[in-house]
Amino acid sequence: MTANKRRSRVLGPLVVVALILAACGGDSGDTTTTAGEATTTAAEATTTAAAETTTSAAAETTTSAAAGGEAVEITAGDSITATFLPKCTNIAVFPQANSGAEEAAAELGSDPAEFVGPADCGDTTGQIEFMTNAVTQGVDAIMLSNNSGDQLDAPAQAAADAGIPVVTWDSPIPSATGESVFVAQVDFDETGQVMAEMARTILGDDGGEFAILSATPDAANQNAWIAAMEEVLATPEFENLVLVETVYGNDVAEDSVTAALGLVDSHPDLELIMAPTTVGIVAAAQAMTQEGLCETIKVSGLGLPEEMAPYVESGCAPEFALWSFVDLGYLAYYVAYGIATEQIVAEEGATFVAGRMGEYEITADPTRDAGLRVLMGPFSKYNAENPGT
Repeated sequence: MTANKRRSRVLGPLVVVALILAACGGDSGDTTTTAGEATTTAAEATTTAAAETTTSAAAETTTSAAAGGEAVEITAGDSITATFLPKCTNIAVFPQANSGAEEAAAELGSDPAEFVGPADCGDTTGQIEFMTNAVTQGVDAIMLSNNSGDQLDAPAQAAADAGIPVVTWDSPIPSATGESVFVAQVDFDETGQVMAEMARTILGDDGGEFAILSATPDAANQNAWIAAMEEVLATPEFENLVLVETVYGNDVAEDSVTAALGLVDSHPDLELIMAPTTVGIVAAAQAMTQEGLCETIKVSGLGLPEEMAPYVESGCAPEFALWSFVDLGYLAYYVAYGIATEQIVAEEGATFVAGRMGEYEITADPTRDAGLRVLMGPFSKYNAENPGT
C-alpha cells in the first residue's frame, strides 16, 4: 500500500477518540522453703519450661508451614486498612481489579481497600503522592500497580521501614526496593513469547514489518514484556518478523490514536501494530478501521474481549490475549491481607491458599535481579473461534 492511500482518511483522530471513549465503559515473700515446696517449685519450673518449649516448637512449626511446608489457608480475622493503587483509575481493567479486591475483602471480613490513583495513566509521577500519603496515614497494606518505574523506590522503602507490606500487582517495582512480593498476572517472559507467536500467526511464514504501541516509557510491565519479545525475535524461528519501532500512547485514547497513525505514516510497509495495552490495542483497531486500513495493517496485543469483539469479527484484530483482572485484584488482596495479618511470611517457599483461586507459592522472581513473585496465570487467547464474549 502506498503512503497516499494510507492518508485517504474518512474520519480524523478526534472522531476515533470519541468512539473509543464511548466503548470503554486492592491485622517480698517468705524466703524459707521446705523440701516439699522446693520439689513442687522445681516441678512447676519443669512444667513451665516444657510448656514454653512446646509453644516455641508450635510457633516454629507454623512458620515452617508458611515457608515451604503445608500451605497456609488465609482465613478471615481482623479487618485491615489498605490502599489499592492502580496506574490510573480511568481505564476499565483497573476498576475490574478493584472489584476483585473488594470480593476478597468481603470474604475475609475486612473493609475494602481505598481505591485511589492518578486519573490519567499519562501522569507517571502521580503515584508518588498517593504512596506517600498511604504511609503517612499508617495503612496496614499497600497494593500497587507501578506506573512510575524506580521513582517509587523511596516511598516503597518508606512503607517497608514503617512495617507496611507493599504488594505489587500487574506491574512491579523493577528493583524490588521496599516491595514485599509481586503478584504477577502471567510470566513476563511468556508474555513476550505469546506476542511474538501472535505476530507470526498474523503475518504468516513470510513475516513482515510490525511496530509496538506501548503505554508509557516508565511502565515496568510493558518494558519487561517488550524486552522479552525482543529476545524471542532474535531467534532464528522469528527472523522474518521485523520490529521497526516502539512508540508510546501513554494509555490515553487520543495519544494512542495519534501514535498509531504516526506509525502508518512513518512505515509504508507496516503490516501489524502490536499493542500490549488495553487502551492502545482498541485505539489502534479503531484508527485502522476508520482509515480503511484493516486489509493491510492488522492489530494485535493485549485487550479486553468486550472491547475487541467487533474488531475480531471484522478481521482487523485476528487474535489477541489477556488474563482476568478481577482474579488479579482478588489474589493481590489475599496476599496483602495474609502478610498484614501475619498469616503468611513474604519469603521464598511460602505456600498459601487464596480463597476460590486455590494454592500458590511465593518464589524468587526469575524475570528480575531481585524480588519475590506469586504467579497467577494463565493467558487466554481470543480470536474468531473464541471471541471471549
